[in-house]
Amino acid sequence: MAKKDVTADMSVEQKLKNLYQLQTMLSEIDRIKILRGELPLEVQDLEDEIEGLSHRAGKYAEEVENLNSMVQTRFGKIKEAEAAIERYKSQLDSVRNNREYDMLSKEIEFQSLEVELQNKKIGEARKSIEERNAEIEKLKTQLEERRADLDIKKSELDEIVTETKAEEEKLREKAKGVEQTIDPRLLAAFKRIRKSSRNGLGIVYVERDACGGCFNKIPPQRQLDIRMRKKIIVCEYCGRIMIDPELAGVKVNKPAEEKPKRRTRRLAKKEEETAGE
Repeated sequence: MAKKDVTADMSVEQKLKNLYQLQTMLSEIDRIKILRGELPLEVQDLEDEIEGLSHRAGKYAEEVENLNSMVQTRFGKIKEAEAAIERYKSQLDSVRNNREYDMLSKEIEFQSLEVELQNKKIGEARKSIEERNAEIEKLKTQLEERRADLDIKKSELDEIVTETKAEEEKLREKAKGVEQTIDPRLLAAFKRIRKSSRNGLGIVYVERDACGGCFNKIPPQRQLDIRMRKKIIVCEYCGRIMIDPELAGVKVNKPAEEKPKRRTRRLAKKEEETAGE
């Protein structure tokens, strides 16, 4: 057996009333989200920043490790060059001619230059290691500060979520129940309007002869149609669904009628003189 549509025989007035009730609940949920403010985004930004700082510190630590390895390699080359120098020097005592002497002298000079070069490279590497270690310490300090900030922000967010979670869930459940009493096409249109509006209002009441959403003036005849509650009427400027304040449960204070001004004696005398002429 097909499920009966509860909205089929519902009057336009009741549909609008249900829709405004839904808007009230959704606006309250929006208020709760605003209460949380930018905290969720701030938490995410801090987590991303911490991840970036940690990655950078890891890269620097890797560079330091590679530089230290390079320094050890260069020390090895220095030892090899020094051993070669000692070997060539010992051979100088047994040279047979000037040619062998010159050749050994050049080898000693070459190995001596190799030692100088390796020492220079070691000095540059050590300077780079110092710079990287300084950057790592700086990053560690920044990480400690950011993690402390993150703990505070998370604590604030958790506190707000704990305070509002039950209320939000209760409102969402009620909103789902109200949605069941609204025509699907009307509900879809309402959600579309609400999504495109900056303040999340899909249905508003007439306020001071103007749309409660965009505040553009509404012609008297259109206001009368809205008060009749016989059809769904939308604002021709912003597209929001409009209802009269009474249906929204809002009391409107009518402007007090101006009392006729009392005639002063002087004015009355002047009118008598004018009539006599």
